[in-house]
Amino acid sequence: MCYVTEYASPVGKLTLGSDGKNLVGIWIEGQKYFGAGIPEAVTRDDNLPIFAQAKDWLERYFAGKKPPVTEIPLAPVGGAFRQEVWKLLCEIPYGEVTTYGSLAKKLAAKLGRESMSGQAVGGAVGHNPISILIPCHRVVGTNGSLTGYAGGLEKKIKLLALEGVDTGRFFVPKKGTAL
Repeated sequence: MCYVTEYASPVGKLTLGSDGKNLVGIWIEGQKYFGAGIPEAVTRDDNLPIFAQAKDWLERYFAGKKPPVTEIPLAPVGGAFRQEVWKLLCEIPYGEVTTYGSLAKKLAAKLGRESMSGQAVGGAVGHNPISILIPCHRVVGTNGSLTGYAGGLEKKIKLLALEGVDTGRFFVPKKGTAL
């Protein structure tokens, strides 16, 4: 069974998903892959304890606090490769950014491989079902481009600015521009 509730945030309406005990999703309204990984049949339940925990976490986050990801039991739905990438995302400190290439190098080392495709890592980052809490917005292109946020680049910029990141040092690539 999958349960959902909604949360009004500074970046728009968020839909939260749970298996009853764990958070399985936070999706920004209109984002790419909205609701991916959850079954079609869901039940709205605004009173689950996990939702109260997640909403409290989000309140503190949007108030400029730095609540740890570890406070919330997470169970994002995805294969082993994606799970490894999402774990790495959780290690990116509040107010800092990393690149897809850097994540690829870390994952390659963790898996005992000589190299890893930055594009493969980017695909996993883009399919992160627990936006904001698993901080995929903290990943930028190696060349300084703000790219690849399923919730929209304006929301990525807003989240980074909220965390005190100087977004002026990055750029938004023109459509069709190679990264």
